[in-house]
Amino acid sequence: MEKAQLGRPRAFDTEEALEKAMVVFWSQGYEGASLADLTEAMGISRKSMYAAFGNKEELFRKALQRYSEGPGAYVAQALQAPTAREVAMAFLTGSVQANTQPGWPTGCLGVQGALAVGETGQVARDTLREWRAHGQELLRDRFQRAVEEGDLAADADPEWIALYVMTIANGLAVQASGGAACKDLQRVADTVLRNWPPA
Repeated sequence: MEKAQLGRPRAFDTEEALEKAMVVFWSQGYEGASLADLTEAMGISRKSMYAAFGNKEELFRKALQRYSEGPGAYVAQALQAPTAREVAMAFLTGSVQANTQPGWPTGCLGVQGALAVGETGQVARDTLREWRAHGQELLRDRFQRAVEEGDLAADADPEWIALYVMTIANGLAVQASGGAACKDLQRVADTVLRNWPPA
């Protein structure tokens, strides 16, 4: 038998509030997003935020997870592509589209969320470094599989190819946050993939 819930039920939609927090972090970065900005966007009090999501660092981690499952879901989808070249194409095209999607902030939460942070943002910087490293590891493992399947040459370096693709994607995100147009960024992605695999 389940225990009865203590206290009053939350008077707000936690998923909706989390998405709003994600947008604030995405557009303002970790340090730029004050607690006042976050709670105002989420439509809740600071006390409710702490009760539902923990402190700012925990909220940021949850917002980053939300980003991974929403605008950043192209990463998981790209890994399912049948060939290494199609993985890279889907990854870069997904990055371009996510970084320039109308109605959302430009750029990538995972890239710019902690580009300019001081000591108080060290946790966010470390969290994002781990997040990007995990994405690169997923690419590396997928390219390693491509080597084993004969899709990439036996002497191809999956670690380097993953770093190459991730570095291009991060650059696309930075350009997008600076106002570069979707079509121009897609041209960059297409140009990168004309010479595949990278030598």
